Amino acid sequence: MKIETNFSLKQYNTFGIDAKASRFIDIQSEEELVEVLQTYPNDSKFILGGGSNMLLTQDIDALVLHINLKGKKIIKEDDQFVWVEGKAGENWHEFVLWTIEQNFGGLENMSLIPGNVGTTPVQNIGAYGTEIKDTFDSCNAIQIDNQVHKIFHKEECKFGYRESVFKQDAKDQYIITSVQFKLTKTNHAIKTSYGDILKELEEQNCKNPGLKEVSNAIIAIRKRKLPDPKELGNSGSFFKNPIISKTHFDKIQVKHPEMPHYTISEHEVKIPAGWLIEHAGFKGKRFGDAGIHVNQALVLVNYGNATGQEIVAVSKNIQKTVLDLFDIAIEAEVNII
Repeated sequence: MKIETNFSLKQYNTFGIDAKASRFIDIQSEEELVEVLQTYPNDSKFILGGGSNMLLTQDIDALVLHINLKGKKIIKEDDQFVWVEGKAGENWHEFVLWTIEQNFGGLENMSLIPGNVGTTPVQNIGAYGTEIKDTFDSCNAIQIDNQVHKIFHKEECKFGYRESVFKQDAKDQYIITSVQFKLTKTNHAIKTSYGDILKELEEQNCKNPGLKEVSNAIIAIRKRKLPDPKELGNSGSFFKNPIISKTHFDKIQVKHPEMPHYTISEHEVKIPAGWLIEHAGFKGKRFGDAGIHVNQALVLVNYGNATGQEIVAVSKNIQKTVLDLFDIAIEAEVNII
């Protein structure tokens, strides 16, 4: 168990912010995790996964635990379904590709989302018409204060749009060590109606897409729209798509009839935050080394040496302008620390 001091987290967050951890431990097994929690019961702790959904605005004066547990396997299967497990430190995209290679269906629409397996239930990540909750079976976790192992089943996770019990009632109480998914072996539900998937498949002359073809189409779309964090610091979508009442939307639509929207329920409408930000004039703008990506207005980027505070300032400017122009509040999806 090696403790690093005054440790740079620049390579451990996808924004590439050069914040320092006062102490840092790379955790590679559950036994090591339990040992650390028992050895330092009273120390404040910061749990770090893939670093893909956070913006560091300061140094971390705590014991940073980098959850780097590796492994993936089949738990059980029947004629129709297979239950697979990924350890918390597994790269999400590599895990998705592993399931596709074995013709297991359900995760393909979430190809190329940055981050690790262990953090996917926390945010209930999603893309192109699917969310983690659609295939989630359970996850294993360790309670921080007493090191008790707990299994969270789907209903206990209280999944919502980019929401879960791990961001609410169970926040900062558990460390997820592995996640189990229930995937299809046959009769895959191929979802191609969302976004530009169909258009991309048509351009590839693919008339009968399978899991791999859908994944490849989404990878191609994401690579065009989203910058690679290894080349340009970012955390994917910075803002949530706002959900507003239909009554509110009807009033806004009078002023902005061209505004795209998706019906969520009889009373709720979802608005693409990227459209709001682009039409507020921010797409491609740069404020020093902080800015908005040229191809996707939802993505805030670090052009090299931006601080977390500078990126936050840009995000607040966007929020205020969108609210003033459209009377719609947009919330950060990224955790600001």
